[in-house]
Amino acid sequence: MTIIIIAINVLVSMAAFNRIEILYKYQFNAYQIRKRNQWYRIFTYGFLHANWDHLLVNMVVLFFFGRALESYFSYYFGASALIYFVLLYVGSLIFSTLYDLHIHRDNYHYNAVGASGATSAIVFATIFFAPLEKIYFLFFIPIPGIIFALLYLYYSYYMSKKNVDNIGHSAHFYGALFGFVFPILIKPQLFSLFLQQILNF
Repeated sequence: MTIIIIAINVLVSMAAFNRIEILYKYQFNAYQIRKRNQWYRIFTYGFLHANWDHLLVNMVVLFFFGRALESYFSYYFGASALIYFVLLYVGSLIFSTLYDLHIHRDNYHYNAVGASGATSAIVFATIFFAPLEKIYFLFFIPIPGIIFALLYLYYSYYMSKKNVDNIGHSAHFYGALFGFVFPILIKPQLFSLFLQQILNF
């Protein structure tokens, strides 16, 4: 499923690179969603990207963490793993926009694209299952997943409040929270497994 999602992201983003009207029609815009009932945008924006760098970063992260998460889902959820994986991805696309949907409801000029909210959810769901597994920050600094998660949440929250760049930090923050909570909602007893691993830290 990870490969299929990556393929869709690449194909849709490439189409939008060549036809700017696709970007304008399907990107996230809270004003268009709330005032003109274009609710499809809370889903379609996640398959569009601003440029090749934006697309590449999201897809590389999605590839490595998505494949790992598929293994965890198969182990813990069995035959329902594929359905739950899709629900996690789609649910995080929507959930990660809710804050911006409210804050920017009257801002016609606020737009957003990218799978970052969903990618954050995939990363944090993976960390939930293996919180002590090392994540290589900047590709060479090993950090236990749970430490990375806490730093990532703090950074995303802090930067969303500062609002000094053109990155959707709030989508990263809420997507990450959704990814962490999702397995617990499906199978609450998994939280005790998470705690046992943390206590062994």
